[in-house]
Amino acid sequence: MAKKGELIVGLDIGTTKVVVAVGEQSPSGELTILGVGQAPNRGLRKGMVVDIEQTVGSVRQAVAEAESVADCHIQSVFAGIAGAHIKAFRSHGMAQIKSGEVRMEDVAEVLKLARAAAIPEDREVLHVIPQEFVVDRQGGIKVPHGISGRRLEAVVQIVTASGTAVQNINKCAERADLKVSGTLLEALASAQSVLTEEERGLGVCLVDIGGGTTDLAVFADGALVHTAVIPLGGDHLTNDIVIGLRTPAQDAERLKRDHGCALAEMCGPDETIDVPSVGDRPPRKMARRILGGIIEARVTEILQLVLREIRACGAEEQLTSGLVITGGSSLLTGVEELAEQMLGLIVRRGEPRLDEAALRDPRLATAVGLVQLGTQAEERAFYLGRPGRGVFSRFGRWLRESFT
Repeated sequence: MAKKGELIVGLDIGTTKVVVAVGEQSPSGELTILGVGQAPNRGLRKGMVVDIEQTVGSVRQAVAEAESVADCHIQSVFAGIAGAHIKAFRSHGMAQIKSGEVRMEDVAEVLKLARAAAIPEDREVLHVIPQEFVVDRQGGIKVPHGISGRRLEAVVQIVTASGTAVQNINKCAERADLKVSGTLLEALASAQSVLTEEERGLGVCLVDIGGGTTDLAVFADGALVHTAVIPLGGDHLTNDIVIGLRTPAQDAERLKRDHGCALAEMCGPDETIDVPSVGDRPPRKMARRILGGIIEARVTEILQLVLREIRACGAEEQLTSGLVITGGSSLLTGVEELAEQMLGLIVRRGEPRLDEAALRDPRLATAVGLVQLGTQAEERAFYLGRPGRGVFSRFGRWLRESFT
C-alpha cells in the first residue's frame, strides 16, 4: 500500500494523446485523484512507438500539466501498454502443500511454477493473474489460504508483451526524466476504473476503443479469462471520414466529435452538416446521415471482431452483465444501441467510478485505472514471482479483496 503523502501516477501513452493522472492514497486506503494532464501525441501507431522524440515531448507536456494541476513533482509512473503484440494464454502449476494446510508460501510456490511456462525470449511477462486454485482435485477455489490438503494447483492467465514494445514505452518515460515503477496492460487498467465487482462476478466484456487499437478484457466469475487487442480504433473512423467526405483530417476529427453517430438511423432525415473541402473549395452541406453511415460501417467491423473474440474464448453465455464500452469513441451517439443490436447483450458506457464529475470521462479510464492498479504494486509483484518483505499478508489481502 502507498505511504501517506506518496504519489501514485498513471501514464497512458496513447495513439492520439498522452494522459497523466496523479493520485494519493490515505492511510485508510482511500484513493484521491489530485489532477490530470493531457497532451496530443502522434508518436505511436497501433500501440507501438514509431517516433520517440515526438512521444517524449508529449509525455513532458502532459506531466507538466498534471504537476501544475496537482501541485506536485512527478518522479515515477506506472506506464500502460497496449497493441496487437499483446498475447495472453492459460497456464497451470502444481505444488505440494508442506504443512497440510495452504499457506501463502504455498500459493507463492504454485504461482511461480505456473509462471514458468515456456515464453519466447523476445516476450516479457506483464501479469500472471490467478483464475482459480485446486486443492486435492477440488476446483473453483478463489482464496485457498487455510484450506487443508496435500496438493495445490493454480490455473492462471499469463499476459505477455513484445519486449521491444515494453522497452520503447519505458524509454519514452525515462527520457522524460521519469522512473517506471511498472508496465501494466491498459485493458486491465481500464477495467479497474470502470467495472464493478458485481459485473466481474456475473461476467462482463470490457471494450476500450482507443485511437489506434481496441482493447478487450473478458471477466467471468470474478477472474480475467481472456484479453485481446483489435488493431482498429478511433483514428480509423477519422480516416474513413477523410476519404468518404473528402475533407481534411482535422476537420474530419471535428465532424466525428461534434456530429458523429454510430447508428445512421438515429440521424434525423433533415439534419445537415457543413463539410469543409480540400484546398480553396467552398464547404458543402451534406446530410448528417451520410456521416453516420461512414462511422457505422467501421464501428460495425470493430464490434464484429469483438464478437469473434468473445466466441473464441467460449464466454458468450457467461456475459450476464453484458458489454461495457469505454474510451473516446464510446462517446459517439448510438454506439451502445448498435452494440446491443449486433451482440444481443446489455451495453453501457464505462467511465471512471469517481466522485469528481470532471474525472468521470471515458477518455480518462486507462490513466485513472493505472493509478488504481499502482496502489496494488507490491501485491502484484508477488504474483509475478518477485516477493518482497512482508508481502505474504499483503497478497492474501489482495486475493480476498479481488475474489470476494
